[in-house]
Amino acid sequence: MKKVLIAYVSRTGNTEKMANYIAEGIRMTGNDANVAKISTLQDDQALEGYDGYVFGCPTYHKDMTGGMKNFLFQAEKVNLTGKIAGAFGSHTHSGESAPMIYDTMQHVFKMDTTDLGPLNLTEAMITTDEGLKACQDYGKALCEKF
Repeated sequence: MKKVLIAYVSRTGNTEKMANYIAEGIRMTGNDANVAKISTLQDDQALEGYDGYVFGCPTYHKDMTGGMKNFLFQAEKVNLTGKIAGAFGSHTHSGESAPMIYDTMQHVFKMDTTDLGPLNLTEAMITTDEGLKACQDYGKALCEKF
């Protein structure tokens, strides 16, 4: 059984829902998922010991939050090279955050990112059956790389 950390930022609860749905998909494959707000991951040791990582953040003003930017600088200190990775985010109209995180994981951290690219859902879609399934399928697809 592999261990996956799903670290996220959520202001309204939508990105948190996505994190939990992705965790369900990971658990459906028989793997372990730890869901955590980035504010609870205060030191480098909190990021160690995982086989895969999924980072999520909503888009505000066509950008990721300042907290996620700081978290990515923290994550850069941990050697994540070659680890399985994915990114997700919620948005109302633009959705730049998830692709920025995904690109950072792929090109800066040199992680083994999922072939699906980032998962990016509108806030309206998250609470639908289609949104739930998209998140679960993303978690399952991530685990196919193990």
